[in-house]
Amino acid sequence: MDKKSIIGLVLIFLLMMGYSLWNRPSEKQLQAQRHKNDSIAAVQGQLAAAAKTNQLKGSVAADSVKKDSLNQKTVTGAFAKSSRGENKVYTLENDVVKLQIDTKGGRIAQADLKKYLTYDKLPLTLFTRDSSEFNISLPSGNQIVNTADLYFEPFWYNQTQKGQDKLKVTGKDSLKFGMRVYARGADSVVNRSSYIEYLYTLTGNEYMVGVKINFVGMKGVLADNVNYLNLDWKSRLRQQEKSLSTEQNNTTIYYKYYQTTDVDYFNEQKDKKDAIKTKLNWISFKQQFFCTSLIAKDYFINADLACTKSTKVETPGRALKHMEASIALPYEQGKSIDMKMYLGPNKYKEFRKYKLQLEKQIPLGWSFFLLSWINRFAVIPVFDWLSGFDLNYGIIILLLTIGLKIVLFPIAYKTYMSSAKMRILKPEIDEITKKFPKKEDALKKQQATMTLYKKAGANPMSGCLPMLLQLPILIAFFRFFPASIELRQHSFLWASDLSSYDSIMNLPFTIPFYGDHVSLFCLLMTISTIIYTKLNNDMMGQSNQMPGMKTMMYLMPVMFLGFFNNYSSGLSYYYLLANLFTFAQMWGFRKFIDEDKLHQRIRENQKKPVVKSAFQKRLEEMSKAQSARR
Repeated sequence: MDKKSIIGLVLIFLLMMGYSLWNRPSEKQLQAQRHKNDSIAAVQGQLAAAAKTNQLKGSVAADSVKKDSLNQKTVTGAFAKSSRGENKVYTLENDVVKLQIDTKGGRIAQADLKKYLTYDKLPLTLFTRDSSEFNISLPSGNQIVNTADLYFEPFWYNQTQKGQDKLKVTGKDSLKFGMRVYARGADSVVNRSSYIEYLYTLTGNEYMVGVKINFVGMKGVLADNVNYLNLDWKSRLRQQEKSLSTEQNNTTIYYKYYQTTDVDYFNEQKDKKDAIKTKLNWISFKQQFFCTSLIAKDYFINADLACTKSTKVETPGRALKHMEASIALPYEQGKSIDMKMYLGPNKYKEFRKYKLQLEKQIPLGWSFFLLSWINRFAVIPVFDWLSGFDLNYGIIILLLTIGLKIVLFPIAYKTYMSSAKMRILKPEIDEITKKFPKKEDALKKQQATMTLYKKAGANPMSGCLPMLLQLPILIAFFRFFPASIELRQHSFLWASDLSSYDSIMNLPFTIPFYGDHVSLFCLLMTISTIIYTKLNNDMMGQSNQMPGMKTMMYLMPVMFLGFFNNYSSGLSYYYLLANLFTFAQMWGFRKFIDEDKLHQRIRENQKKPVVKSAFQKRLEEMSKAQSARR
């Protein structure tokens, strides 16, 4: 091992030691942690002592504990007997979703998507009975009765399925299943003609579930002067994707205003609570690639919404975000409340068929019409068409990149010709710079430069315009790839999931701004971008007048390395391909374009008389006036 290698290893060791010392907790932090641990231990000791004391108590205490464990609350009046019972689970299943319906509360207690798995190959569950709530507050008599505290009874609309606790439907068929809670009369006899029902409708191949709330014979049971009912809908969302931070940054609440196309959402980066005072068409708890959306047939009167980051205590190991919606449902005696619930993927074509603006949950650049048009009318149709050939998605991205390069070829040719002319004219530009070195001669220098460009038939802006035309396409792809569920869990080369980062090495420490792993596609994209920047600077023949700008151009790819390291590997792969095809185009242009002939043509253009533009005339007049003042 030579001297330089030893010095390098020593420096790396010192950097790692310095980083460890820098991140070591202070004595104050250590004391705080010890105090926290002592507090936890004390609480655990108190709980253990309380449990031991309760164990010694008589049968009355035991019955009380049992009642608390069943979470049964005292309900009087028409629903008194329905507040006691035993929970039983009924399963509704079609080709794409599997729902568990509890008799306790009559609600959808768990929703599983059959065609998808989590990043670690577990069944994909949108929510569970322990992490969700769906409760309607009912004004009955002199109290508020919560449906979550009542035990419902199943009702089979298809009599051939009566008594079954697992119902399944496929294809275009549909099934209806009811959960009813019956009112009791003054003599405590069940009145079968007086009930509240959750009616669920499931079609064989749909993610959309009908949720209709029927109020039958409720006159005298529910208050007559009520014009709305309050629905509390809550869910602690679970992590489904490999990168928790990326999924959190794409998880929030979306909602659509009634009788408009306007869709709004909470900022994903912040915890937020807000009271929406206007009517809403739908509310959605949206994750990176999946969502649970509650949709009114008509409207919700208003809603109080909240979105906060979950803690590991609430959802051990898979904490994502906690969603809450307190919704005012329009209510009229004797009429039903008709809703639907979408439980499925954030897929553009799936959303579009419902014509509810649900697709605006997919970040395709909706705030700028050009970006959304490029994605909606160009990228997505071509992507879907190529997907129909059952190709690997890495190959589809390759073909998409080739097609895009063919479409943009005239722009690339125009950019190269402009840079070639600027490179040929650089010696003459340098001569003009030497001729007018003083600041007070800036106008003369600019005038002489523009005259040169005019005679040569060159335009320094002609190279910028094509780049500006390509910019919306680059940004559109930047929005499309990370939001495309089609890439989710599809592998290519060393990338196991094109929708997430492609880690080839996990680091034993975290580098600020970079992360704790090495994404190879991101690294290759960064290297190719630096090479492209160097080639582009050489082609443009830039001088050293703006060294700060040149440094910034090389610094940007390094910044991208930190930004894209946790991003979609499909996006980094696309940018890498785009750079490689650009290199190929440059090589082709240099090989087939004779710059000597181009230089000769520029010389011939310089001999022709030049008609001065209005701008050049104004520059001359300003230069003469400035000289006269001096």
